[in-house]
Amino acid sequence: MLSLYIPPGRPVADVVNMLRQEASISQNIKLKRTRDAVESAITTAIDRLVSINKIPENGLVLFCGENFDTGGFKCYMFSPPEKVTVYFYRTDKQFHTEFLEDMVEVSEVYGLLIVERDQGTIGVLRGSRIEVLEEMEGYVPGKHMMGGQSQRRIDRIIEELYHDFLKSFGEKVNNYLLPYLESGKLKGILLGGPGYAKKDFYDSDYIDYRLKKLILLPLIDIGYQGEAGLREMVMKSKDVLKNQKYIEVEDLIEELKYHLAKDDGLVVYGKEEINKALQMGAIDKLIIFDDGTEENEKMVQEAEKYGTKVYLVGDEIPEAEWVRKTFSGMVGKLRFRI
Repeated sequence: MLSLYIPPGRPVADVVNMLRQEASISQNIKLKRTRDAVESAITTAIDRLVSINKIPENGLVLFCGENFDTGGFKCYMFSPPEKVTVYFYRTDKQFHTEFLEDMVEVSEVYGLLIVERDQGTIGVLRGSRIEVLEEMEGYVPGKHMMGGQSQRRIDRIIEELYHDFLKSFGEKVNNYLLPYLESGKLKGILLGGPGYAKKDFYDSDYIDYRLKKLILLPLIDIGYQGEAGLREMVMKSKDVLKNQKYIEVEDLIEELKYHLAKDDGLVVYGKEEINKALQMGAIDKLIIFDDGTEENEKMVQEAEKYGTKVYLVGDEIPEAEWVRKTFSGMVGKLRFRI
């Protein structure tokens, strides 16, 4: 059963070429029934892909294959409600739907807004993922050397440009966040920036009154725009977002680094060592880099039997690469030394 996730921006021709290479490799499968099933799934996926010109803005997902137990061949191709963030291909005994599950399960969304006099960033925090929706840039002049009537006229022009930018930013915020509000998912909005613009934006009616009610105080001083600024804002709002997965994972990673520096024996890594510690009930929290493998799914199920809190993380967490490279994708915090 073929599972294929394609992020936006990837050329269709590149994906089709990859599938054709996989079709050639599948000739080496010894079991005829399996070989025929894989070839059929790949051929059908190629046929579906060549019928489109480009990958949609949220990416594309394909599930194609024959169910040996119930019989019948199925092929689904669709663009999911949120952006595909991984390029993933696998033929297996089942479809890999885990990358879609976070889109369905996350019921709470926080809006993230950074605004200054001529720049703005709009994003959202969903579970463990921060997503930049749009970055805006306008033109609002700074100080000038004019005097008299010219000074007052230019000051008015600058004030109008400033007002126009905040108004445009507010309209974008409405477009992006009102659908989350109307679906009941929007939990709150964080608003920040480097100067006075965030307060001007908050004090005026640049956004829908329903969204304004959801802005969480205090407003946050942020030094950056873009994704870096959104991450800084989220980390500065720990008290407000303490139950969000993103914050929990970041805090756990900092805790792991602290124990590693102390060398106090409260960090465990290596699959064999983690399995032993799990069976002793010794692991309090476990981070697993989510590569979509069945082995990881089994590890999650095993860990939950022993009351271990498991965090499956991907590239949406800044330190996920550290977990993947340093600890081969798996590291845990122990309840006690063993």
